[in-house]
Amino acid sequence: MRNFAKPAFKAFIPAALFGAAGFVWAPVTAIAGPGISGTAPQSSAPMSPGDLLKPYYENLQVDLPVANTGPALDLSKPLTRIAFGSCNHQGQPQQVWSQIAARQPDLFLAIGDNVYGDFGYAGEADMGSFITAYRQQAAHPEFRDLRSQVPMLASWDDHDFGPNDSGGDFAFKQWSEQIFESFWGASDAARSRPGIYDAIIAGPAGQRAQIIMLDTRFFRSALKRLPYQRPRPPLGSYVATSDPDATLLGEAQWTWLSKQLAKPADLRIIVSSIQILTDAHGYEKWGNMPLERERLYAALKGRSGGDILMLSGDRHSGAIYSDTPPALGETVWELTSSSLNLAFGSGANDEREPDPVRRSSFFADENYGLVDIDWGRKSVTLRLMHSDSRPMATQTVSFAD
Repeated sequence: MRNFAKPAFKAFIPAALFGAAGFVWAPVTAIAGPGISGTAPQSSAPMSPGDLLKPYYENLQVDLPVANTGPALDLSKPLTRIAFGSCNHQGQPQQVWSQIAARQPDLFLAIGDNVYGDFGYAGEADMGSFITAYRQQAAHPEFRDLRSQVPMLASWDDHDFGPNDSGGDFAFKQWSEQIFESFWGASDAARSRPGIYDAIIAGPAGQRAQIIMLDTRFFRSALKRLPYQRPRPPLGSYVATSDPDATLLGEAQWTWLSKQLAKPADLRIIVSSIQILTDAHGYEKWGNMPLERERLYAALKGRSGGDILMLSGDRHSGAIYSDTPPALGETVWELTSSSLNLAFGSGANDEREPDPVRRSSFFADENYGLVDIDWGRKSVTLRLMHSDSRPMATQTVSFAD
């Protein structure tokens, strides 16, 4: 039971009505039990949705959904197999979890869109819709079985954070964070600060794998997009911004990331819900904020040793990428895996999205990712696996000497 303040009751969670400027102009109503009282703050200026709803949530006590308990990761042992995936809809069949369990990974990374909490034609998202989504997800037997066997770390993307493509201006983000952290059993460190970013280091010296789970939602500035047009651009309408104040991670997370990269590690796995290397489309990606991506490359270049690997999701397709960004000064590989159970097509679709940094076909089938680490041979093998565990793409990368 998470106590947002004092009176205990179960309540309907209201969906805010937003004006074009992001303010609430229509009245917000709630159906609540007895004992609710209080006066909303008085102001002649329009209030942000978050400020307007704060008194309501501060007087709310509600049962938050919690995933079944799983094993803790033994940080003293080296990681040799990591599975990951994204874009899992709680209302869809979930046999893929059994396939992942059969691969016997040391760790599973749920890297975003782990549920879809934005319901309805308009994609509304609020506390009630997320609670409903997570409760439905928690009941899936295949998910429960995997979670009972394999340690998990989780990050979020837009649909388990807020509405489609949402960022730091989402009015319910503080409440979304509390629901996320409750469900996944977030670390004390993650719970102590705004956002859900976190990191671990597992293994002894010489076999230390650092996993950095970035939060690309909580602090993100608004995206720049093309004016509305018909027909719509076939590969998305977001474009790069040159605004020096635009941010993906926010200053607190950037400071934290620098501290993480100063820690000793032999392999660093950077987990981003959205793609990092590619510029081949106009959907969400780091390339929409090129100054932020250059900052990421510079931070990685200044790390205290260790090889770099990137994992991403979001695209409802999967592929392997590599590039040698000048700001980084070395070749880096990225494996994108999406979706676990919400495919928008099937087979390879290379012609639709030509990409000079993609090193495999572009697969629309439901899929998951595997990262096999061979510490003896100093290599990492990236595998994009069909949801039935047929290999679709494989790449082995050697560690730097």
